Amino acid sequence: MAHESDLLAHHATAVRTSIDLVAQVTVADLSRPTPCADWTLHGLLTHMIAQHYGFAAASRGIGDPNQWKPRRLGDDPAADYRAAADYVLEAFAEPGVLARKFPLPEFSASHLFSGAQAVSFHFIDYVVHSWDVAQTLGLPVRFADAVLDAALPVAEAVPGGGARLVPGAAFAPAVSWSGDHALDEIVAMLGRAPSWPH
Repeated sequence: MAHESDLLAHHATAVRTSIDLVAQVTVADLSRPTPCADWTLHGLLTHMIAQHYGFAAASRGIGDPNQWKPRRLGDDPAADYRAAADYVLEAFAEPGVLARKFPLPEFSASHLFSGAQAVSFHFIDYVVHSWDVAQTLGLPVRFADAVLDAALPVAEAVPGGGARLVPGAAFAPAVSWSGDHALDEIVAMLGRAPSWPH
């Protein structure tokens, strides 16, 4: 995992990359299929927005599951997304956030997670979801080597096995891949085919 002093910077890079990609989404794109097998782009964006608000609440010690519920997209989905992403970036920029304990009801009803753990969970999600949105729209996505070097051990630490087969699992089982591109390795490790949709 990235040194804690770098983790927030890498996290912010991933979230800002997702903002830039979602800025190019139109209402007509919302019905497109995504690499997340059960979701159209509409479903993926509502999930991403809910996660931003949920993690922001958790960073302030709020464990209310209602904070994690999907919200209806308005007429400007990119603006809705930017508002949510800015909200979590502001929350994670508060002093001492990595030293806090986060209640994450989507992960555990009773366990509190360290700030560094929680930020790393959100970080890997937005590396992968940035890739998801880019693939859906047929756009390139690139991260600096330092960001991918930080993301790889987080991806490696995600539990595998039967946990990835239950309905609603965050990630599907790993898929085979070839090549030397770190982002391809990360998404394949977390159940996406780097060649999607082919």
